[in-house]
Amino acid sequence: MSHVANELASQPECWNRAAELAASRVGGLPAAGERVAFVGCGTSLFMSQAAAALREGAGQGESDAFAASEFPLGRTYDRVVALTRSGTTTEVLELLARLRGRTRTTAITADPATPVMTVADETVVLDFADERSVVQTRFATTALTLLRAHTGLHSDAVVDDARDALAEPLPEWLAGCSQFTFLGRGWTVGLASEAALKVREASSSWAEAYPAMEYRHGPISVTTRGTATWMIGDAPAGLADEVHATGGMWVAGGLDPLAELVRAQRLAVAVAEARGLDPDSPRHLTRSVILSGA
Repeated sequence: MSHVANELASQPECWNRAAELAASRVGGLPAAGERVAFVGCGTSLFMSQAAAALREGAGQGESDAFAASEFPLGRTYDRVVALTRSGTTTEVLELLARLRGRTRTTAITADPATPVMTVADETVVLDFADERSVVQTRFATTALTLLRAHTGLHSDAVVDDARDALAEPLPEWLAGCSQFTFLGRGWTVGLASEAALKVREASSSWAEAYPAMEYRHGPISVTTRGTATWMIGDAPAGLADEVHATGGMWVAGGLDPLAELVRAQRLAVAVAEARGLDPDSPRHLTRSVILSGA
């Protein structure tokens, strides 16, 4: 098996450990009422978007999410939370350095032997969820589980759904599709974006993501036979029928949305293997983006 396949299969256990860590009241996580910005790059950006929507939706305080390179330095926050698996991403390190002494910062990372440990004010290390693969799976979902549990929105049922997502076979026709669209609502918009990224990275496939209600406003025009539209979370009324009317295939997300992301990760590996590609060696990608001359 590939590294990414092995790592994504370990997610239920990682999520349990993250929930235990959250229950221990680990320092550095946002307090209720704080105005918080979550930042990251790539996968970590999409997890940041999901975390911000979850937190604000739970009434924990105003929460935003930004790509680290696009953070609005003129805004005032009580805390900035950076997600960075490697702890070496250039844009994240530069932002945390600029915020030092101005805004309290927390980094959630997988590696305690990296520069982020000294540039952030506080750190949370999820070394049990670190990965060898370029394509992120378990670190991203474990970091989101930590934040989800911290806001009281995680349960054992989520882990049970993840186990089902790993055990249940994917539809036989799905890996043969030529294009994939993932849809979300609220906090699952970030998960939809991450699902599409996984399919692009691992299998070099055409994959995209949209807020579910926005899908009708143009993107549905490219849906046809041989394409799959996958809803992560609850679908707007009538949307499945509209997809069927185009000739496209509809995938209903019946599990917890984070478990649905696990299914999408499995799809990414399956499509890569069906196309004779190595999901551990995605084109033009490295495990961490470190910009020369930065």
